[in-house]
Amino acid sequence: MIGPDAILTLVTLGVRDLARSIAFYEAIGCQRKAKVAEGVGFFAAGQVTLAVYPIDALARDAGIETSLGGDMPKGFRGVELAWNCHSEQDVDAAVERARQAGAIVSKPPQKTFWGGYAGHFADPDGHYWEVAHN
Repeated sequence: MIGPDAILTLVTLGVRDLARSIAFYEAIGCQRKAKVAEGVGFFAAGQVTLAVYPIDALARDAGIETSLGGDMPKGFRGVELAWNCHSEQDVDAAVERARQAGAIVSKPPQKTFWGGYAGHFADPDGHYWEVAHN
């Protein structure tokens, strides 16, 4: 269990092309936060900040050896981010906006087995998102 002092405040996505990723997240409607540092993009995401950062620099910063050489791992990596919307129409619009910005839609919006409505896409670096209305 995460203790009371462990509060998730930042999610950083490793990316191949920082400018492309910043443009993608701006195109899908993410609000860019103040440019506090060069070489990273920060976006408002509720009480959490979403960051995009070059994958090799992210690995170095964490002290992790990487043989990726700027390449991203292929396929599903076991993590999916969630974007909750106010209506089914908002889900449709968000997934379409992501598609137009360069996302790969892995599952078009549709009714779910749990009674909601959701679609799924991967950003240009293969980070998966679920867009849902509950």
